[in-house]
Amino acid sequence: MAFLDDDVVERVLVVVAHPDDIDFGVAGSVAAWTDRGVEVQYCLVTDGDAGGSDPSITRAEMAAIRRDEQTVAAKFVGVTDLHFLGFPDGRVEANLDLRRAITRVIRMVRPQRVVTMSPDRNLDRIFASHPDHLATGEATLSAVYPDARNPFAFPDLLEAGHEPWTVDEVLLTVHGASNRWVDVTDTFDRKIAALLAHESQHADPGRLESLLRAWGAANADEGGLGPGRLAEAFRAVDVNPF
Repeated sequence: MAFLDDDVVERVLVVVAHPDDIDFGVAGSVAAWTDRGVEVQYCLVTDGDAGGSDPSITRAEMAAIRRDEQTVAAKFVGVTDLHFLGFPDGRVEANLDLRRAITRVIRMVRPQRVVTMSPDRNLDRIFASHPDHLATGEATLSAVYPDARNPFAFPDLLEAGHEPWTVDEVLLTVHGASNRWVDVTDTFDRKIAALLAHESQHADPGRLESLLRAWGAANADEGGLGPGRLAEAFRAVDVNPF
């Protein structure tokens, strides 16, 4: 397949299930893209209200904490526009309500590239295949094709002024059959800074850098980027092959 050249990408939308999903999987790439002048926006399906381990914190308080943490994390990699959809953490379903919500954001942002989570369960990395992740990936792919481009899908969106938009490319995280790698060696420190901003979620933050560095080195090796490099891996999908 022909990959979308970064030089023609002006806008990227990243759609994930929970705060911190972006920073584990794609923040290094986001930093590399914003450094090139690409506008990147985030869409968070949930506020992560089911996260954390402190029972004294109410779920409403946790949601507010996690929104704030993600907003701070985004700034480390050059992102200031975030869309929180407010679906319940742990109960995400790839239904028409979610497809409509994501379609609305796609039509607002009008990205050439959408980055989202794989809808396929990865049995080698089961923690990456949280049910919310799978549902988010499925709903986002359905929003990309056919909903966002179809003027007759969700006619209320068109009536509200959200014109159809055709996305050119989707990048899936943690797919298990990667075919595209982004070198994040020079942005890795900012990726770690973004991840550490999610203080409510890390019982042992000291091990995060070594873990992410190992993953990045393995990705770079798989992608043939050479020794000493770090990478984030994706399954690229050309959604306009004709």
